[in-house]
Amino acid sequence: MAEAQREFKRNVGLLDATMVVAGSMIGSGIFIVSAEIARNVGSAGLLLGMWVLAGVVTIIAAVSYGELSAMFPKAGGMYVYLREAYSPLVGFLYGWTFFTIIQTGTIAAVGVAFAKFTSYLVPGVGEDHILFTVGGFHLAASQLLSIGVILLLTFVNTRGVRNGVVVQTSLTIIKILSLVGLIGFGFWWGADAAIWDANWQDAWKLSSLVKDGDMASHLPLAGLAAFGAVAIAMKGSLFSCDSWHNISFIAGEVKNPQRNIGLSLVLGTVIVIVVYVLANIMYLAVVPLQDIAFAKSDRIGVVAAERIFGASGTIVIAVMIMISTFGCNNGLIMSGARVYYTMAKDNLFFAQAKELNEQGVPANSLWMQAVWASALCLTGKYNELLALVIFGVLIFYALTIFGIFRLRKSRPDLERPYKAFGYPILPALYIAIAIALALLLLIFETNFTLPGLAIILLGIPVYFLMLRRNDQRVKMTSQAKP
Repeated sequence: MAEAQREFKRNVGLLDATMVVAGSMIGSGIFIVSAEIARNVGSAGLLLGMWVLAGVVTIIAAVSYGELSAMFPKAGGMYVYLREAYSPLVGFLYGWTFFTIIQTGTIAAVGVAFAKFTSYLVPGVGEDHILFTVGGFHLAASQLLSIGVILLLTFVNTRGVRNGVVVQTSLTIIKILSLVGLIGFGFWWGADAAIWDANWQDAWKLSSLVKDGDMASHLPLAGLAAFGAVAIAMKGSLFSCDSWHNISFIAGEVKNPQRNIGLSLVLGTVIVIVVYVLANIMYLAVVPLQDIAFAKSDRIGVVAAERIFGASGTIVIAVMIMISTFGCNNGLIMSGARVYYTMAKDNLFFAQAKELNEQGVPANSLWMQAVWASALCLTGKYNELLALVIFGVLIFYALTIFGIFRLRKSRPDLERPYKAFGYPILPALYIAIAIALALLLLIFETNFTLPGLAIILLGIPVYFLMLRRNDQRVKMTSQAKP
């Protein structure tokens, strides 16, 4: 079959699409970030409130995306929406940031999280096990395992989209059931009425929790500092809910995409948010707030599991996070490559990325993503890279939702099988919250937001260089013709 005749195969049904949404969201965040949130807001009610608010915001975005996904049921997701609503430049800036940091950085970080918790069971693959050193560079066994997982999952996904979704659906069902089981056992075996009552004393008082020796104290927050604390706390819960839109990247392989993409977005996000909120209620019933805030390495999931299951709790949570991160990375790897494929079709990425293999998947795009994500594993700076783009990601989300307003005015005749729920109020509310959080992070986390913004803006000269390269290619082709 000629390369030009190859097309995506629509093999992804509603259940698989929903599991892509849920599985891409659930990584290691639910087991970790509640510690940072507790330190920033200092109370049980506000800890839970940050998760509820993040859930509401995510669900608003998901039901709004349904309109865009139904209008443009093709591979590429946000890249396509931004390109169609604004311009190819805006779409490229998203795609550039997506490849350089957002998706590949997340894949690297999730891979390292898998290796980190695997080392609980197999100490030989830990980050302290240095395989060799060259100058200031150290290669740890954990980095090698992280890269191995990325390469394995990439290979699986090059063999066809069905392979990827079978892995995704199976692992997502397992990790959702595992989380539900942990929550159930927590309430049944681990809940302590005295801990619960103590945690809900001054439950809505905003303060910063700081530790001096074995003692923790509350520092009251007011004014702009209070908004800053909420923004930093929301950063963790929002990014634990992130990647919900990954299903839109593989829209070209979803059956009946006008219906199933929007529906899977809603079902997947609602399932995950309910599980996340219940998990945090369980934490508050099992672990004192101070221990949540100052859990070792922020691993609140480990602390809770040890209180529920005793010494074997560490093994239980390690296995859960291994399953969770493995499945999460599969969804990230599968979906991300479709963005670069679509960019390449627009001549805004490496030309080889637009080729589909015999199984109808962009294998070259998958391997390019794997190589760069593996390189980020070796830098040891993946968490910092993720932090750099928080500001930019919020801006891109806000721009995408605002694109609904623009497209309704600029292209009113486009078929809209599904319209954004609660329009214009809910989409406008999301935009306001996203911009407010971005501005607060710009003020309070400048060391991350400004470099992140610089990376995004660097995409502007890259875009025009690519346009010039394309023009030169066209001229050379026309001159070569007789």
